[in-house]
Amino acid sequence: MAERPTRRTKELAKENMSTLTGRIDPTLQQEVPVLPAVVEPSSEISVPENDDDSDFEAPKSVEPPPTRGRKRGPKKATGDETSAAPKRQRRGPKKKVDDKEEGDGSLYSVVLSGKVALQSLVDDWIEAYKQDRDPALLDLIQFFIQCSGCRGKISPHMYETMEHAEIIRKMTEEFDEDTGDYPLVMSGPQWKKFRSNFCEFVMTLVRQCQYSIIYDQYMMDNLISLLTGLTDSQVRAFRHTSTLASMKLMTALVDVALSLSVNLDNTQRQYETERQKSKSKQASERLDMLMSKRQELEENQEEIRNMLTYIFKGVFVHRYRDTQCEIRTVCMQEIGVWMKKYPNMFLDDSYLKYVGWTLYDKSGDVRLNCLKCLMPLYDTEVVAHKLELFTNRFKDRVVEMTLDKEYEVAVHAVRLCIAVLRFNEQVLSDKDCENVYELVYSSHRQVAQAAGEFLNTKLFQEPEDEAVKQLRTKKGKKRSENTPLLRDLVQFFIESELHEHAAYLVDSLWDINEMMKDWECMTDLLLEEPGRNEEILDDRQETSLIEIMVCCVKQAATGESPVGRGPTSRKLTAKENKQIMEDKTRLTEHFIVTLPQLLAKYITDYDKVANLLQIPQYFDLEIYTTSRQEKNLDALLNNIREILDKHTETEVLANCAKCFECFCDPDYAISRPCDVTRSTIIDNQMEKLKEAYQDYFQEGEEPDEDEEFALGASLKRIYAFFGCHDLAGWGLWDICLNIVKVGGDHAQFPATIMCKAIGCCSMDIMWHLNRLDEHNPDKEDMKLLKRHLQEFMNICHDLMYHQQEKISEEAYITICDLLLVFGKQLGSNAVMKPLVFEPDKNLQGQLSGYLSDKVFVEEEDDETDENVKIEELHTRRNLLASFCKLVVYNVVAIRTAADMFKHYMRFYNDYGDIIKTTLSKAREINKKLTAKTLACSLTQLYKDVQATNPGYPVDRTSEGFQAVKELARRFSLSFGLDQVKNREAVAAMHTEGIIFSLHTPENPSDPHGPPPNLGFLEVLCEFTGKLMKLDKRAVVNYLDKHLKEGMLVKNSEDWQPLLLYRNSLVQGEEDDRSSVYTGKAMGRPKGGARKRKKQAADAESIASNDTWLSKGGRTPAREMPQPMTSTAIKKRRVDEQEESEQGSEKDFEASSIAMSQMSQASWLNSQRRAHEMERRSAANYSRMGHIPESRMEEDLMEESGNIDEFSSPPQVHHHSMPGRRRAATRIEEGLFQDDPPIQESSDELGPGGF
Repeated sequence: MAERPTRRTKELAKENMSTLTGRIDPTLQQEVPVLPAVVEPSSEISVPENDDDSDFEAPKSVEPPPTRGRKRGPKKATGDETSAAPKRQRRGPKKKVDDKEEGDGSLYSVVLSGKVALQSLVDDWIEAYKQDRDPALLDLIQFFIQCSGCRGKISPHMYETMEHAEIIRKMTEEFDEDTGDYPLVMSGPQWKKFRSNFCEFVMTLVRQCQYSIIYDQYMMDNLISLLTGLTDSQVRAFRHTSTLASMKLMTALVDVALSLSVNLDNTQRQYETERQKSKSKQASERLDMLMSKRQELEENQEEIRNMLTYIFKGVFVHRYRDTQCEIRTVCMQEIGVWMKKYPNMFLDDSYLKYVGWTLYDKSGDVRLNCLKCLMPLYDTEVVAHKLELFTNRFKDRVVEMTLDKEYEVAVHAVRLCIAVLRFNEQVLSDKDCENVYELVYSSHRQVAQAAGEFLNTKLFQEPEDEAVKQLRTKKGKKRSENTPLLRDLVQFFIESELHEHAAYLVDSLWDINEMMKDWECMTDLLLEEPGRNEEILDDRQETSLIEIMVCCVKQAATGESPVGRGPTSRKLTAKENKQIMEDKTRLTEHFIVTLPQLLAKYITDYDKVANLLQIPQYFDLEIYTTSRQEKNLDALLNNIREILDKHTETEVLANCAKCFECFCDPDYAISRPCDVTRSTIIDNQMEKLKEAYQDYFQEGEEPDEDEEFALGASLKRIYAFFGCHDLAGWGLWDICLNIVKVGGDHAQFPATIMCKAIGCCSMDIMWHLNRLDEHNPDKEDMKLLKRHLQEFMNICHDLMYHQQEKISEEAYITICDLLLVFGKQLGSNAVMKPLVFEPDKNLQGQLSGYLSDKVFVEEEDDETDENVKIEELHTRRNLLASFCKLVVYNVVAIRTAADMFKHYMRFYNDYGDIIKTTLSKAREINKKLTAKTLACSLTQLYKDVQATNPGYPVDRTSEGFQAVKELARRFSLSFGLDQVKNREAVAAMHTEGIIFSLHTPENPSDPHGPPPNLGFLEVLCEFTGKLMKLDKRAVVNYLDKHLKEGMLVKNSEDWQPLLLYRNSLVQGEEDDRSSVYTGKAMGRPKGGARKRKKQAADAESIASNDTWLSKGGRTPAREMPQPMTSTAIKKRRVDEQEESEQGSEKDFEASSIAMSQMSQASWLNSQRRAHEMERRSAANYSRMGHIPESRMEEDLMEESGNIDEFSSPPQVHHHSMPGRRRAATRIEEGLFQDDPPIQESSDELGPGGF
């Protein structure tokens, strides 16, 4: 066993550690005073942001404490610990672990390989340490350096002569800056396992050393000193790795402290037991031994606590505010472990305040780990009482976090609120609880379910009062124990004032409370009369209870969550399907009996009836037969028949029709009697319709209100059944079509009747199509259908301009729907191709123009009711969506959407989502044509700006012109980042813009002035960044072809758009040339061989692009250079300090001058030089065979007097100019030849429909 340190040595070490109140941290920036009490930050993080790789915290104003320094001792100590035996070779694999690290038997390679038990590895290291501690400790220090991703090696000489700070500085200078990755953040299963092994190694090391070595004041002092120094480094890899090691080291020391505490308690108990014995039975030697052991344990415990305090103040206090969220996350993860394991020390306000402050952290992961470390504390009743002050101080922040933008954080915040609620119900105020209650309507299912659990904990607990449990109805039937809970649920739903979202409330509580499936309790509350001490449900409560009950039925029978919660097509497990079938059987058995009673009771209340009629749609209809429930089926059918006679509301009628659709399914035995009932109902309704039709259209008499109501009610019922059932046998076409024709001739015809008649005609046509045999259709039926379709479409086309908006809107939506049904996809079946109806140019234009008149209109700022405005917006969105479906399914040409796209920004809040989705789908059809359509939208909007001030150039500072530029910017962003994928589309955008800008009639007032649309080139600049480098030159050549002589030499303000556009195209390549001369032009380029290789690769890539362009093949994907992230701050080289860095202010001024000169003239010089080069090559080829390009470059440079000012040096220039010019020519031929403007193209419009 190692020699115990003297008491005096421990006292000195204790004094040194007690003076530790702060340290000078070179990465800290702002002074943070020591607060006597917990102070809550006022924002997400209580310190300013910092972009460099340093901490948030400022340097402390106190002096640095004495470091837990490296104690230099003799190389070989005497005693049992150390001996003169040679150092033992460590076990481990000797082969390579990966391509980067050699399996040299080091601690790092062995831990990385994961093939050796960590405990065995630690035991070997301990044995080596006992033999010769300095080499063993050097291996351990090298392990942490390598785990940080640093390849630097610490030699024994460095270890003997340099302090830890100097070693760290040396390793920083040798840090590899090829990549910002290091083992802890690298991806892959190997590195994930390494992180786990790294943490386990640190903890195993302390666990195996806990009885001797950690108290020798050498190993732990040096290890803590090294790790503390690494945590102060500006290198993120060092900080992250050392912080993780320090936190795991502290966790392991906490385990040691707990073990010491248990041993100390046992020793104290043994001592007391021995001391209480009579003197005759006492063993003095045992008492002395126990006393000595207790004293030793107390000293060890005190030293461990000193180590914990030192690491906490030296590492945690600084790193919990680090700029890197990974480091802050590690701190929060471990402090939660300490508080849970060792509450006597860490569950104190002086430690809890750090968790409270970090609840405001800007990183979601850090906030999440703060909540996770608090959760176990509240679950332990003994520990929770120590959190009273913390809870009162930070509970407002926890409640705020229930609305966190990170859903996982919000879920844990709600769960923490539940834990606080269970700890003390009085802590959370009513307002706090209400904030959590509202989350049951959240669109995120996990958040809503957590809020449902909170709601259940707070409101829906089973009553303890026996009187409540013994409640009975008026007839003496005992109430369910869930009755008071359901009453509370209904009241909560009413008070939440979100009556259209009962399904979300039900889904939030579905898996939490059994009352959601207590069908008998629900129906008893509705059917049974209340007994003594019970309140009667009012009408609003009954309506709410029925709505909740129907949502529960749907959830039980389908297992589907409401819209927006979870995936729409999630596949249910076998267990879930079994549960659904059981629930469906139980609810069917119950509601088969009670539903007719409920319908009979509420038959006149359409709100309740509309909800109750949804229940049969979720029945297991086989139970009607197997349980002999025909009597209840007849009662239900009679109720539905009576409801149809009494109600005309759309929702009620639609649900009645859906019930018969389910009942008449031929797969069930009850279909035959249900089909008879359905036929009887339709016969009665048809008789009423014919009678009402004759009464309404009697000659010589004006119809009164009763006749109008009768005809409208009959059409509503027929239309409701037409949506689910084929009514072809009842001859509805002639009646409904005649109503539509008459209504079209009368401006004041009732809109309700007209809309339902149009709907019935549309349904008749679609059912007619459905009846046709896809393989061998009847030709006469096809002719009849085509005639009906043609006639009806002509009528609807005329009705688009009806005076009544409702009729006009119904006609528009009907046309769009029929165009979809009878679109091109129908022609995929050859026998059905004659039925395809393609809209002609006139109809397409009118459909698009209708949106401009009815949809893209500004709302008047009047005092219209908000609900009315919402309804009107919903109608306009339906109209827009109907047209967009035609574009998405390629029924109408994409170019017809140009009028719609130009309103993208102006009406972004109302229709932005619809237009954006349409634009995305249009690109999937044809990228190039979509780009031309966008160009057309911009030109139309530009013309609108021109029209505001005719005869004058467009004011480029006006609000209208800026709106055009903003729209162009949005369109540019929609192209994405893949330049190769959108190459042709962007080129088409530029060609359209150039043609529009330059091919316009001359200005009559100034024939030599700029074209009227020249200002559009400034708008086109927004798309320059989407061009590839090679394509920019092609666009320049294309632009030059369309320029008239002398245009470029004009410098007046009106010609600036042309110069601006052209400069934006040539700026990139001119910058590349001029940059060679802006700094150390003739010197060795900074970056060394790696950079020269990269330049050679770029030149090779350009050459390959030229080859592709000549072949006209598929566009190759260009490899983008990977960003180089430096993880170290190194010293500057001496020779670099004397020279100015490239990119300095002088260089910037020089490059600016060169750019301005090149943008005006150098493109002409480059063309002349290239032309001269080709001429010389052709003239000399026959005489010399082949002249090297470098020789040609030298001849060309001799003729160019100012070549240094405008061109690149030969070694760069000869790689780019000739090849790029040829490439540009090929791009122009491939992308811009025979590409007419969109206004002149009409090849995609189909034949007319009229």
